[in-house]
Amino acid sequence: MKKAYLGIDIGSISTKGVLIDEENHILRSSYLWTEGSPINAVKKVLKELFKEKIEYNVVGVGTTGSARKLIGSILNATIVKNEITAHAIGTSSICPNVGTIIEIGGQDSKIILMEDGIVTDYAMNTLCAAGTGSFLSSQANRLGIQVEDFGKIALKSKNPALLAARCTVFAESDLVHKAQLGYSKEDIVAGLCRSVALNYLNNVAKGKKINEPIVFQGGVSKNIGVQKAFEDILNKKIDVLDNGHLMGAIGVAILSKNEEEKKYDFSNIDQVHFETTSVNCNRCPNNCEIIIVKKDKKIIDSWGNRCEKGELKIC
Repeated sequence: MKKAYLGIDIGSISTKGVLIDEENHILRSSYLWTEGSPINAVKKVLKELFKEKIEYNVVGVGTTGSARKLIGSILNATIVKNEITAHAIGTSSICPNVGTIIEIGGQDSKIILMEDGIVTDYAMNTLCAAGTGSFLSSQANRLGIQVEDFGKIALKSKNPALLAARCTVFAESDLVHKAQLGYSKEDIVAGLCRSVALNYLNNVAKGKKINEPIVFQGGVSKNIGVQKAFEDILNKKIDVLDNGHLMGAIGVAILSKNEEEKKYDFSNIDQVHFETTSVNCNRCPNNCEIIIVKKDKKIIDSWGNRCEKGELKIC
C-alpha cells in the first residue's frame, strides 16, 4: 500500500485537515468551523477525511495552529510545529519562489518573508481583531449581508468610504457614521476591505519590505475585495492560491514525512473519549498551571510545569 501523511491545522475559528501522498499531492481535504471545541472539530475533520475507504496507509501526522499541542497529543502526532514554519513550507511547496506570505485568519494575522525557500523574517498580530475575518463577519452582520458576498459587493464601489483602520471600535463607529451620511452599501463594504488591508500593513507588516511574488492566504484571502485593496495600496500583484486556506495543514503534513513513521488508524476516533483538565501545582513557588490530557480516563500527556516537581505520571 502507498503511504499517506495527515496534516491538521487547528485555529480558533476553523480547523483544516489534509491527506497527502509521497509527492505532496492532496488526496483529501476538509475545512470545518472549530466552534470552540478543537477536539470535536478534529474528530469531525477526520470523519470527513476517512468517510470513504482509502487505499493508503497513514504513516505520519503533523499538527499546527493554536491548539497544535493538544491535538498533537491526542493524535500521537509525529510532529508538532508552529504556524510560521507550517505555512512557509506549505506555500513554498506550491510557489517555490514566494517572497512574501500575507496570512489573515479568523482572529489573527501574520506576515512571513522568505528568500530562496527560507524564512528571513516574520510578525504576528493577535491583539486586535480589526484586520481579521471575525471583524469582517461582525460588520457583515451589522450591514445585513453575507460575508461571502463582501468581495463582489466591494468591487461595485466607485468611491470607497474612508474608515478608521487602526481600531475595531473606531472602524465600527466610522461605519455607522458613513451610513448615516448616505454612503452606499457598496462604498462602505469597499471601505471596510480597504480598512482591513491598511490595518494589516500599518501593524503586522509595519517596517517590513514586501517582496514579490506575494501570496495572500487564510480565510480572508477568499474575499476579492480585500485582495484588490492590497493590490491598490501596494501597487503590486497579489496571488491567491486555490488551496490557500489549507497551507498550514499541507505544510505540517509535508514536515511529518521527515519523522519516524508510525501506524495510524482513525476508524474508531468517534468512540474514543478525550478530556482536558488543569491543576495548579503547589510543590514549589512557581505554582504552575499544568494542562492534563486524558484518553478514556487515562493521562496521555501533560505540560505547563517548569520543573520536575510538576511532572505527572503518564499511563
